[in-house]
Amino acid sequence: MQQFLIPQANPGAAYLARQTAIDEAVTRTLHSGWYILGEEVKAFEAEYAAWNNLKHVVGVASGTDAIVLALRALNIGVGDEVITTPHTASATVAAIDLAGATPVLVDIDPRTYNLDCDRVEAAITPRTRAILPVHLYGLPAELEKLLSIAQKYNLRLIEDCAQAHGACYQGKRVGTFGDVGCFSFYPTKNLGALGDGGAVGTNIADLEQYIRQLAQYGWKQRYISDEPGMNSRLDELQAAILRVKLQALDQDNARRVEIARRYDAGIGTVVTIPYVPAACSPVYHLYVVRHPERNRLRQHLAQRGIGTAIHYPTPIHLQPAYRGRIGDLGSFPQAEQAANEIISLPLYPELTDAQVNQVIEVMLEFQV
Repeated sequence: MQQFLIPQANPGAAYLARQTAIDEAVTRTLHSGWYILGEEVKAFEAEYAAWNNLKHVVGVASGTDAIVLALRALNIGVGDEVITTPHTASATVAAIDLAGATPVLVDIDPRTYNLDCDRVEAAITPRTRAILPVHLYGLPAELEKLLSIAQKYNLRLIEDCAQAHGACYQGKRVGTFGDVGCFSFYPTKNLGALGDGGAVGTNIADLEQYIRQLAQYGWKQRYISDEPGMNSRLDELQAAILRVKLQALDQDNARRVEIARRYDAGIGTVVTIPYVPAACSPVYHLYVVRHPERNRLRQHLAQRGIGTAIHYPTPIHLQPAYRGRIGDLGSFPQAEQAANEIISLPLYPELTDAQVNQVIEVMLEFQV
């Protein structure tokens, strides 16, 4: 694997930036002798709920599991349809499959890369039970429109907030609009663990209790499964690490926004920069730009030691697991075109101003 002077993502830098506090938290947890569903998980759930203005948070094993548990807790499964986007990590659709439901894709808005709300109603059938928008790249979806549609058709709204810790829509945190918000703590996320982890957030008390039950074998009392459940628990070590990193999340998100603003001002003449609707306050999990000569631009940057990535290179409906089942070539042209033109530039809080300037300078050297 090629090593870059400026990598596109750098989770190791996030650890080093908080190394002393993280090491102390890990040592504290190791010495506690309690490693599953203990005080660290309880404390993190409470702290993350308060930070998000949510009443309840349940720590789980991954962001994928968070969506599976949300769907199951809402009794969405076999025979039910869930509307979502073809332009996302495959985990979103994999979770719908794992819950036994059927994913139904709707094309994206080419400016935001999020679900095109104007196309959603046409995809609703008598079997539709939920809408699952993804707040892609840290930019909130159009929640006001989606809530209106959900209410009109008596559908559940489940928010995939894996990339949007702290993003706001109309001044309110994502994950608080729908029935459930689903979060991932994968190491590169804005709030990243040092391993897998996730959480489900809700303001519905009965739903929180049911999610906890499903996440641990369907137990209401220990060792007795009232119904089939699963094993999906955030462990104590990751919770302790997340508690440390949560304290710096506002600061880290502010730095991401600052870097994005520098990119906006510096490279807008070379590429199409991110579009931000007036109602949205993104947290820039990724800084994704667009250029018709994307592959040549990536090569140019790589030659100068700057790493990039593509999020995501193949729309869901064109991946081998799903092609022909939930779409085929030409089914979602906006998602397909975006996949051929997008490129994610380096963006993480530990980037220095000098490194940001270097990325801008190399971008400006690119010749069409």
